[in-house]
Amino acid sequence: FWLQPVPSGPRLHFTSGGEGLRSARRKLRGLGDPTRRNSPTRRAAGWGSSLEDSENRNSSTQSLDIHPLSDRQRTSCGPDASCTSHAFVLIRCPREKPPPSRRTPRCSEPQPPEQRPPPPGREAAPLRRCHTRVSGSAPRSRWRSDAPAAQPPAPPAPPGIVRPGPGRARTPGMASEEASLRALESLMTEFFHSCTTNERKREIEELLNNFAQQIGAWRYCLYFLSNTGNEYVMMYSLTVFENLINKMWMGVPSQDKMEIRSCLPKLLLSEHKAMPYFIRNKLCKVIVDIGRQDWPMFYHDFFTNTLQLIQSPAMAPLGLILLKTTSEELACPREDLSVARKEELRKLLLEQVPTVLSLITGILETIWDKHSVTAATPPPSPTSGESGELLSNLLQGPYYSKLLSQPIPVLDEESQQLCTLALDCLAHLFSWIPLSASITPSLLATIFHFARFGCDLRGGGKGKPAPCITNTSVNGSTQLPGGGLDRARLGVLAMTCVNELMSKNCVPLDFEQYLLRMFQQTFFLLQKLTRENNAHTVKSRLEALDESYVEKFTDFLRLFVSVHLRRIESNAQFPVVEFLALLFKYTFHQPTHEGYFSCLDIWTIFLDYLTTKIKSRLADRDSVLNRYKDALVLLLREVLNRIQFRYNQAQLEELDDETLDDDQQTEWQRYLRQSLEVVAKVMELLPSHAFSTLFPVLQDNLDVYLGLQQFIVTTGTGRRLNITAENDCRRLHCALRDLSSLLQAVGRLAEYFIGDVFAARFNDALTVVERLVEVTCYGSQISLYDLETAVPSVLKPDLIDVHAQSLAALQAYSHWLAQFYSEVHRQNQTRFVTLITSAMDATAPLISAKVPEKLLLSACHLMVSIATTVRPVFLVTVPAVQNVFNLITDSSARRLPPEAQVLVCRALSNMLLLPWPNLPESEQQWHTRSTNHGNLLAALTRHYRQLRGSANLQQQQRRLGPEDMKAVLHQTLRILWDIVDSISGESTKARQVCYQSLQESVQVSLALFPVFIHQPDVTDEMLTFFLTLFQGLRVQMGVPFTEQIIQTFLNMFTREQLAESILQEGSAGCRVVEKFLKILQVVVQEPGQAFKPFLPSIISLCMEQVYPIVAERSSPDVKAELFELLYQVLHHNWRYFFKSSVLASVQRGVSEEPMENEAQFIATMQAFGQSFLQPDIHIFKQNLSYLEALNSKHKLYHKKLFRTTMLFHFINVLLQVLVHKSHDLLQDEIALAVYNMASVDFDSFYSAFLPEFLNSCQGVDANQRTVLGRNFKMERDLPSFTQSVHRLVNDLRYYRLCNGSLPPGTVKL
Repeated sequence: FWLQPVPSGPRLHFTSGGEGLRSARRKLRGLGDPTRRNSPTRRAAGWGSSLEDSENRNSSTQSLDIHPLSDRQRTSCGPDASCTSHAFVLIRCPREKPPPSRRTPRCSEPQPPEQRPPPPGREAAPLRRCHTRVSGSAPRSRWRSDAPAAQPPAPPAPPGIVRPGPGRARTPGMASEEASLRALESLMTEFFHSCTTNERKREIEELLNNFAQQIGAWRYCLYFLSNTGNEYVMMYSLTVFENLINKMWMGVPSQDKMEIRSCLPKLLLSEHKAMPYFIRNKLCKVIVDIGRQDWPMFYHDFFTNTLQLIQSPAMAPLGLILLKTTSEELACPREDLSVARKEELRKLLLEQVPTVLSLITGILETIWDKHSVTAATPPPSPTSGESGELLSNLLQGPYYSKLLSQPIPVLDEESQQLCTLALDCLAHLFSWIPLSASITPSLLATIFHFARFGCDLRGGGKGKPAPCITNTSVNGSTQLPGGGLDRARLGVLAMTCVNELMSKNCVPLDFEQYLLRMFQQTFFLLQKLTRENNAHTVKSRLEALDESYVEKFTDFLRLFVSVHLRRIESNAQFPVVEFLALLFKYTFHQPTHEGYFSCLDIWTIFLDYLTTKIKSRLADRDSVLNRYKDALVLLLREVLNRIQFRYNQAQLEELDDETLDDDQQTEWQRYLRQSLEVVAKVMELLPSHAFSTLFPVLQDNLDVYLGLQQFIVTTGTGRRLNITAENDCRRLHCALRDLSSLLQAVGRLAEYFIGDVFAARFNDALTVVERLVEVTCYGSQISLYDLETAVPSVLKPDLIDVHAQSLAALQAYSHWLAQFYSEVHRQNQTRFVTLITSAMDATAPLISAKVPEKLLLSACHLMVSIATTVRPVFLVTVPAVQNVFNLITDSSARRLPPEAQVLVCRALSNMLLLPWPNLPESEQQWHTRSTNHGNLLAALTRHYRQLRGSANLQQQQRRLGPEDMKAVLHQTLRILWDIVDSISGESTKARQVCYQSLQESVQVSLALFPVFIHQPDVTDEMLTFFLTLFQGLRVQMGVPFTEQIIQTFLNMFTREQLAESILQEGSAGCRVVEKFLKILQVVVQEPGQAFKPFLPSIISLCMEQVYPIVAERSSPDVKAELFELLYQVLHHNWRYFFKSSVLASVQRGVSEEPMENEAQFIATMQAFGQSFLQPDIHIFKQNLSYLEALNSKHKLYHKKLFRTTMLFHFINVLLQVLVHKSHDLLQDEIALAVYNMASVDFDSFYSAFLPEFLNSCQGVDANQRTVLGRNFKMERDLPSFTQSVHRLVNDLRYYRLCNGSLPPGTVKL
């Protein structure tokens, strides 16, 4: 190859941009395990996928010419010249014929160099080795054939690779290959240099992409792999091989395949110790890719060779890496294989499973036994003498006792690495092989031996995660900090193996004994983890263990309880109660909050299981409960202690109570919520015990709170809490926090006092409610929230929180109060009246703008609950409530915050509107209540109603100003729609009274709507109000006024107005259109004939005005509401399109069914079909469900028009979506819809549609179409049909991938 100026002419295109750069960087850095599926180095190379130009395809091997860059092309990198010292461009040119004496080395033909013939039609340069790793520009050769005689002799070449001897002349081909390698090394070094510009990187990547696509490029890559130490060049070369095997293998001549299959394994065997671990893993992956394509037909010894490596002591680590890669790539292959090939590979692998598991068992047992001999007399350490007493009945017989009590051996580093690889491989194998006799007792016992390494306090540092296996090489050339692999890593991997087996829910009967044995062995480890001794407490032991090991063990416990407890519980050999005792110790000694949360989840699963079991077995309910009673009581007491600062201050103070997570709760709130859920579930099972445990604790804290009154002193500046000592303030803070938590616990238990158990638990509930009323009255009377304190930043929020939580807890008992009211309405109501009056006396003083908002909102919610849920007849006459009425209707009073104002207005409205329970209609006093409600709303809407008329509007605008006027609109509309919404599901009379009071405000709103049409924030509030009116009061409004409202909206929402609103993406404008469409949804759902005349206008609005604006927009705004409206039009107005009655359909037959408004129906269906071509997955899912619902309710797919003109179009679109993988999350739903459409006429589907679909498929030939059609089984049941659909999609993608990578003119058989 010659140095020459860059020729002019067309340059190669670069298409991958910065992403290619990022992909190349990810590939060549070697982060993570390249053999894993999603690892950066495992993914396909970013070197492009386009094929070479056709004029170069006839040459089976092309060479690289190296040219210096011109001044115009050279990239300047500033003062650092190192990045421009090797500025070369790679271009393609025809090979020059080498001298006749040149011979080509063949990896597949182990002949002496003199006797090796060149491959037919090809000549390649001999390959030389250069293993020195480079850093910088170009690598230094460790040995060279033309080096002086004083150089040390070169080591033997890898099998099949010939190095030119000392006496041989260097040929031009050799020089050109070496020059190409040097240029490639320079290019790669330049590419990753920090000074190289993106433009230059694009040029380099373009050249590398195009070189990788050349036919025969692999020969150069083989030379590069054998003669470089540059890791970038190695990874690039392997990427070229990976691309060749996965995308172009079908077009590679068989002789070349044989050569590649021979050369790469030999290269791996000879060089794996010198390679970086990520290069070695990548080469293993490439070899496995070949096996994935060719084993067993053309690569019959692929798996056999791997097994032989595992059996060789020196090569076992390499064999295990190959085996794990094989498991990853062949057991669950990607979509670049046909379904038949995937099934074949899985079957072949399953045949090998017994042999593989036997070999791995042998490796692990041998290493354990070898080192156990030396560990017979362990050195003095905390682990010597670990054979303490075992759980009674947990392990049967002395065998396990002796086996699991042996000291843990000390492994040398090589053995640790080998065991780590074996367990890592085993974990992946267990992820896909079924439970069977291949998993022998000896293998399980061996895994549990290694699981004990995680319990060993000698391994690793405190709480440090074990290092990943990919950070070491199997020959020990890469050392970990501190020397050797962490012993805990073995325990983590062993527990991973156990958890893979545990996660399988389908357990054969003959495997249940194996499971029992696994549980027995694991719970020996659990006992070991939770045993206290002189050296370690349980918590310190868990803190000292590897964090990953504790997580894996917790995962095991979760899987055991959720999946297998029901299988094992009744087994006499497994003592469940003793297991729960161990789980209890493990839970409450967790060193981290996350670990504690995970354990609480396990208890929740167990309590749910127990509750379900008791409900299904009422006969022996008491015996089941008695079995677990002690454990549940202990759990309840400990969980309650854990949420109290009195017992757990150190841990609770670590919890963050400010930052919100994705669920909008703080870490403290999450901790409290999960704890209270456990308390509630125990309460459901043992109500009396739970109450007797909780209430005394609440009483103790209440005594502290109620005793604060004696410490209040009045000073010149106000009232003050006279507690100033630091220790007293700290104790008070803890007591108040605990009281707040316990009040939440009491509120959470309210549901267990109502319903069928109301009478049985009445006294307990009454005690709680009376106490809560007392506390709320106390807080309101002495206004603790208004006190000055010694530590205002701490104690004042505590006092406010306790007061708010007491109101919230009382609110939780509103359903109990309602049941109490219904029970005593004909008896003496004195006690009930006292409770309600006192509660209102506690609440009313807090309805003030001066009260902290948290406390104000709690009081408002309590008032709403009593007014809405309890509904006492006398509530309106309570003096405290009268005061609230006066406050809200007094226009001069200071307004409450918006949310509180809405809540109070809802409470007052509901007191007047909602029917009183336990009273007949004649005693409801509707006339008086109607008058009072009208007066209330008149006062609330006084300023709003004054805006009616343009003169008044302008006058108010001048008086208030535009912003204040908008505030009046917003606040009034919000109150009105909230009032309407709260009574929308109530009795007709209540809704009549409500509309009567609202009538004038509704007319004002309709008059104001055109005025504010161009102010979307106001229009949004108005339409929210009208939407609520239509949903709750459309009958009361009457048809004429409803028609007037609809017509006003249809007139106002012109196409221009709609476009103006919609095109403001994500703004209030879109919300306005969505609310308008929701109103139309309510209209079209009306069952009567009153609103049918609007249907043509509504459909026209949708299809001619809204749809054209949103159809091509990627944004989902408005689309969801539009398609829901179209669905509601079809669903509730089916006879608008299909007139016939059921009787007429039977008489005439389906084919003669008359059709009306056909054009509108077709346009609607086209809109649905078009939506399936859009990328938005939510719209796709919604519309697919709408079509399925229409078919289910109205036989849409069976209608003649749909069946004859649309059905196959829809099936075609859905299949194309599956093929393009654009909505892969919905593939099950799509396949179901295709089945339902095809099932209308299976004969036509198989005889007409399927052949037509296959003929229209691009990128496959006639023979492949035939195979695809033949593999689609003509079954009519859903599972078989769905399987055939997925097979068709997979194989079609596979054929396209193969065909797209073949050179032109390739003969496909």
